[in-house]
Amino acid sequence: MSVTIKDVAKKANVAPSTVSRVISDSPRISEKTKRKVRKVMEELGYHLNYNGRVLVSQSTQTIGIVTKVSSIHSFDNPFFSELLRGISDACHDSDYSIYLTTGNTEEAIYKEVVKMVQGKRVDGCIVLYSREDDKVVPYLRECEFPFVMIGKPVDSPGDTLYVDNDNVQASKDATNHLIKLGHEKLGFIGGDAQYEVARDRLQGFKQALQANGLDETAHIWKNIQADQSGAEEVAAALTALSDPPTGLVITDDYNAMMVMRELTTKGWKLPEQMSVIGFNNTMIARLSSPPLTTVDTQSFQLGHESARNLIEWLKYPDRIKKSVIIPTIIIERESCSRKSPIRPS
Repeated sequence: MSVTIKDVAKKANVAPSTVSRVISDSPRISEKTKRKVRKVMEELGYHLNYNGRVLVSQSTQTIGIVTKVSSIHSFDNPFFSELLRGISDACHDSDYSIYLTTGNTEEAIYKEVVKMVQGKRVDGCIVLYSREDDKVVPYLRECEFPFVMIGKPVDSPGDTLYVDNDNVQASKDATNHLIKLGHEKLGFIGGDAQYEVARDRLQGFKQALQANGLDETAHIWKNIQADQSGAEEVAAALTALSDPPTGLVITDDYNAMMVMRELTTKGWKLPEQMSVIGFNNTMIARLSSPPLTTVDTQSFQLGHESARNLIEWLKYPDRIKKSVIIPTIIIERESCSRKSPIRPS
């Protein structure tokens, strides 16, 4: 026989209504009482009937996660794993579940979001990207549906809640790191230019060049996806140059590792002949050869703050909503060294 709210109330010596308020995390109940009731719930093995709760409260206790198109999103990339881990951690703290979109086209993702909203499958959404010509975010705004973006909105409306890094400054810092090591000719390798993060980081790269009196036209920048064919093309382009750069800013650890591997295959010595700095400080940055210097974007915190802010909005819709900028820091490892005159033979 399943344990009921009345059973919990009897053992905790409180009214059934108090147990219900504890379940809904009502501010009217003291933290001491909440701890006592929750302990009893755990001892008795009480599990909430979510179907009944949805009917009563009109809440699904579920957050929708809107991903990029599956082929681009690449769950092989540890950055997204850490992002989702942070979201999951915050949701678990507030007893929320996660509903993850899937889809091989932008239209498929959009249709799934429409189903989530119209079918009342979720209470709010976290959009894991910011890109131009996107249908999802305008739709969520039109429906006045609660959502948080990870990434600065393309059109920067003041009423859109988002969590992000200062990607312009982070890229400037990464570029300046190489310049301080004596590298005067640099390359920039970014992700898909449709996404705001790619444009911001390219902007930061160019600003650092200008601030140090370096001619933009003497440097190269390319955009690739996180797959080996993209890395191969970039490595081939670099090695074909008569005067290649001595340092690379690559805006994702996954891409950086792929490019480093291709350069090594072509006979380049790293970092003696090419210094590389990546982004995100994922586990592969520590495991690459050589270990990768990288900008720590605190991906877990990006996910955690996005979920925490959305849940707070759902609980207290009248409170002032504030976007969050997560600070970044450069983690120095062995993939960067002072400029060397040695070039590959």
